[in-house]
Amino acid sequence: MNLSVTAVLVYSLVGAVFLVYLPYGVVGYARVKMASQMSDRLEVFRQPRATVDRLPGYAKRANWAHQNAFEALTVYGVACLTALVTGVDSPWAMGAAIAFLVARTLYPLFYILNIPVLRSMMFAVGNVANIILFSLSVIAVQGY
Repeated sequence: MNLSVTAVLVYSLVGAVFLVYLPYGVVGYARVKMASQMSDRLEVFRQPRATVDRLPGYAKRANWAHQNAFEALTVYGVACLTALVTGVDSPWAMGAAIAFLVARTLYPLFYILNIPVLRSMMFAVGNVANIILFSLSVIAVQGY
């Protein structure tokens, strides 16, 4: 399959939105497991934010990864849309979009498994991808 830069950027943006919710599946699993051990099984679902502190460590980290994914999506969304609007047509943009998706797929995994060095590396890769997209957009606007 030979995709254009535009297609890769659009698909990566859709993928990034999906990745926001991926770690929350782990939180949901932990909530159901916790509820099954409680006398008032619905308490976990009536006050979802209040019960986060009572979740096991892996589920807390999954919740934090979910929250961080919203923050990362905000910056990536702007970087990606800026590249689209400025007409960036570069293999670097494709590489940055793919790198962002790979990094943001691995980020919650390393977060949930409590491997901070690898988690931080994935965070850095995502940020470098954003910088590349912003840089390419500036170059496109300046007409280089």
